[in-house]
Amino acid sequence: QVQLVESGGGLVQPGGSLRLSCAASRSILSIAVMGWFRQAPGNERELVATITGGSMLNYADSVKGRFTISRDVTKNTVFLQMNSLKPEDTAVYYCYARYGKVDYWGQGTQVTVSS
Repeated sequence: QVQLVESGGGLVQPGGSLRLSCAASRSILSIAVMGWFRQAPGNERELVATITGGSMLNYADSVKGRFTISRDVTKNTVFLQMNSLKPEDTAVYYCYARYGKVDYWGQGTQVTVSS
């Protein structure tokens, strides 16, 4: 079993920045893929950004150029730097990790972009 603990959400004005963190209870050197999804009220959960064990990156078109995913393997943590935030980025952000063929999810952290 793997625990994923997110932090860093909050309220920010449009154009502002936030950095989300996701700490895993197991070494992230063995992940197949890890990253972030989000879900806004009334919407399905959607991919935001992922990083594979081989460091391949993938971003949703809506966040390219604004969000950056990275990892610190010494801390078993993945980060999501979010810049130029827009009201439509408002959602609960979930950390995700796949170890082998098993998927794990964090409990989510709320990000609200509003003036």
